[in-house]
Amino acid sequence: MARARIYRPAKTAMQSGRAKTRKWLLEFEPASARKVEPLMGWTSSGDMDSQVTLRFDSKDEAIAYAERLGLDYEVFEPAAPRRSIKAYADNFKYGRQGLWTH
Repeated sequence: MARARIYRPAKTAMQSGRAKTRKWLLEFEPASARKVEPLMGWTSSGDMDSQVTLRFDSKDEAIAYAERLGLDYEVFEPAAPRRSIKAYADNFKYGRQGLWTH
């Protein structure tokens, strides 16, 4: 039986915005190891499920889909983003705590 992972992707290091991180993904875990093709050195696999990525608008939709197909699944909750929102003027305020660098 196929095992699936349900998660919401994190933004990449090259992204400044939240694009492509709002939808939930359902991906199948690989059922077999990849093999190296001896002539060209490419990696291949006979597992076609590992190439499938399904996108859902909500976590509940992804779970309902997995349960409808009878899949084993594991849900990975996204971590809360750590952000401290500051204004540019905070760099120059009187009671500033950090060191001035220039």
